[in-house]
Amino acid sequence: MRRIGGRDIVATILIALVAGAIFTSPPLQTLQGLSLDILTALRGKLVRDRRDPATSPVVVVAIDGETYETPPFQGSPTQTWTREIGRVLASITEGGAKVIGFDVIFKNSIEQSEIPFGDTSFGARLKGFDRDYLIALRQISDSGKLVLGEILSNDHPDVPYRAQQVAVRNTVRALNVHTDPDDVIRRMPLSFAIEGRPVPAMAVELAARATGAKPEIAPSGATGLSGYAIPSAVPNTVTLNFRGLGRDIPTYSFVDLRACVEKGDRDFFRRAFDGKVVLLGTILNFEDRKLTSMRLSGGYDGTPAERCALPAPASPPQKARSDVAGVFVHATVVRNLIEHDAVTELGLPLRTILTIAFAAIIACAACAFAPTTAAIVWLASTAVYAAIAVAAFVHALALPLTEPTLASLAALASMIGYRFVLADRDERFLRKSFALYLAPEVIETMVASGKMPALGGEMRNVTMFFSDLSGFSSIAETMTPGELVTLMNEYLSAMTDIIESHGGYVDKYIGDSIVAMFGAPADDPAHARNAVRAALKCHDKLAELNADHPAFAGHRLSHRIGLNSGEAVVGNIGSRRRFNYTVMSDTVNVASRLEGANKYYGTAIMASESTMAQTGDAFAWRELDAIRVLGRGEAVRVFEPLAEKGAESADQAKAAAAYAEGLARWRARDFAKAADAFGQMADVDPASALFAKRARALAANPPPPDWTPVNTLEGK
Repeated sequence: MRRIGGRDIVATILIALVAGAIFTSPPLQTLQGLSLDILTALRGKLVRDRRDPATSPVVVVAIDGETYETPPFQGSPTQTWTREIGRVLASITEGGAKVIGFDVIFKNSIEQSEIPFGDTSFGARLKGFDRDYLIALRQISDSGKLVLGEILSNDHPDVPYRAQQVAVRNTVRALNVHTDPDDVIRRMPLSFAIEGRPVPAMAVELAARATGAKPEIAPSGATGLSGYAIPSAVPNTVTLNFRGLGRDIPTYSFVDLRACVEKGDRDFFRRAFDGKVVLLGTILNFEDRKLTSMRLSGGYDGTPAERCALPAPASPPQKARSDVAGVFVHATVVRNLIEHDAVTELGLPLRTILTIAFAAIIACAACAFAPTTAAIVWLASTAVYAAIAVAAFVHALALPLTEPTLASLAALASMIGYRFVLADRDERFLRKSFALYLAPEVIETMVASGKMPALGGEMRNVTMFFSDLSGFSSIAETMTPGELVTLMNEYLSAMTDIIESHGGYVDKYIGDSIVAMFGAPADDPAHARNAVRAALKCHDKLAELNADHPAFAGHRLSHRIGLNSGEAVVGNIGSRRRFNYTVMSDTVNVASRLEGANKYYGTAIMASESTMAQTGDAFAWRELDAIRVLGRGEAVRVFEPLAEKGAESADQAKAAAAYAEGLARWRARDFAKAADAFGQMADVDPASALFAKRARALAANPPPPDWTPVNTLEGK
């Protein structure tokens, strides 16, 4: 996490304000509608609100494909259907329907046909054809249970023919819809101004008649119905709540109801329509299809209801479509108003504030964290916010979704750009200047503090790592400079990668030697364990390079590694103009001596007792000896790590057991038996061979009584 300054705070605020203002501005108003579409789809997928269609207060009577394909309607113009429509409507009314609304408009009567028929017109021949239909309309209308529909337009209005208007005493309401700039219906008008006064839209009129209340317009302009303040984000509209995606509205085929009338099944009409609002409309694949906020989730043309007289036609199961029959838009409005379930949208001020706040959160994350981390924060925050928005939408509250998401994404990109161009220039300079000289952890500390490196140090408990290639000078003499550089670069790169991957810091390279430390500059409580593990990995890696890498072919390189743990001074050490992050103390010297001591015992890795003790039980060890190194009077017990605990081979375990027995005999001055114990593995273990030779010598010439089992090494 980077240090945040005053300039960063100002940039964060400005970026959030600009991003929020842009994505909630009028030119991007379609984003508000897209939020509704996405919320509808997410709620449909995640919550799956499947309400029982039987509980719906509104039903649809569909003039559908089955109606067009079934006698007596097959092949006949719809103007000739009016008698049957009147009969069905009368039965629906007798069944107890609260109110019936027309989402179909019969603009002409068959009686108005001017097609020549003999010496007169066809319409004249059918004079009185619509009488029964018009009588049915008058009777239902007089009971307050019928509303016809019309399309208001200055250019091409669609209205019922005059006789129908007279029959229903001009109880005609507008079917016009409200489309957003992207031609999607997400809201519906509540009323229309006709001759200077507001007249309710079709769905509002039906809901008012069903509830026995009249729409009321408050001084604020809000519309209320039966105590329900209809939420209106856009003035004089209601936002549709497609909670059941259309499947919550029962749909009856008109042709089946006509057959039911013929059958005389009045009980069916009571079961189906008692207490319901009924909408008569078309459900066809090619006519009156509407895009709504279900366009992403897919909507349904209702749920087929119980049949009365005709068998259900054989057809595949209904699939979700991006568009739905227009009658279900009106049916949804009616249900939303009756159940007080219309969607409440936030107004522009609240949407803007919420968008700016979300953008500010992401801008802060992008300012504080690396771009990848900030992107993850954006994804996680967006997912959490989307979950909250879906939960709110379950309760008919529509929080903005696309605006905060896109504004925060823009804020993320803007803040990353700001950091790259302005804020992180100094950080990049530090990283570039010191990457080849300082450990990444040191650079991170410098960046976090905002300070340039300076002289100074501190005491830390560390584990020192010294390694050196055995006999490399003689090998180097046989190689060209190019071959030597290639070999060394490959070797040092491989070893350094292992050291750094285990948390170590390479202090310096001295020819073919590596000096590294664990536990600084990055604090690491398990530094001893990581150092031993790195040493074992380095040993295995060198064997792999000898076997597989062409630059190592024929050289059979081997190295020695010394490990020692203890207190040391670490920090920036050097002159005022030039310094290195390095380490100094006796701990360093002992590690160096242990690296060299490997040559006496024929081992590859040697660690001090302090290192072994700090690793716990993570590794299998064998104690090699107690030695006194050059320049140090105190003896050091030294150990060889064999492998991770439980991973040592049978040969290693056997050699370690024999060696331990021999070492115990040696220290007990039982040199003959010590020689025998060491001799068991002397052929395959150089350390055992060394001790077997020493034990036999002392068995032949016993040492004085003050002899101590400490091996004093003469060289480095």
